[in-house]
Amino acid sequence: MPTGKVKFYDEEKGFGFITSDEGHEVFLHASAVPAGTTVKAGMKLEFGIVDGKRGAQALSVRVIAAPPSLSKLNRKPADDMAIIVEDLVKLLDGIGANLRRGRYPESSHSHKIAAMLRKVAEELDA
Repeated sequence: MPTGKVKFYDEEKGFGFITSDEGHEVFLHASAVPAGTTVKAGMKLEFGIVDGKRGAQALSVRVIAAPPSLSKLNRKPADDMAIIVEDLVKLLDGIGANLRRGRYPESSHSHKIAAMLRKVAEELDA
């Protein structure tokens, strides 16, 4: 089976691309990824290939190795994260009060909040 590294993968959209060890780009759809597996850029994968409508497409993906973890080296200092988390708690308290009154945040505001929650989660999970 061919192997390669994940070049790009968008979890929300459910697709990305693998650069095979031979240098070819292979389309990666979420349906080829095993359930419960998180795909990130830099992961080493083993996969089958089929010719799709728009070129090579990965099938039966198996994770061989996770990307080297440099994220712990690039983490924000704990003191900075404490301030960010405290501000986030205040923001979420305000949203919770509005939700108890039956009001959801506006769409543009909720997208920003969701993005902020994901970033904080990534920092803590590194």
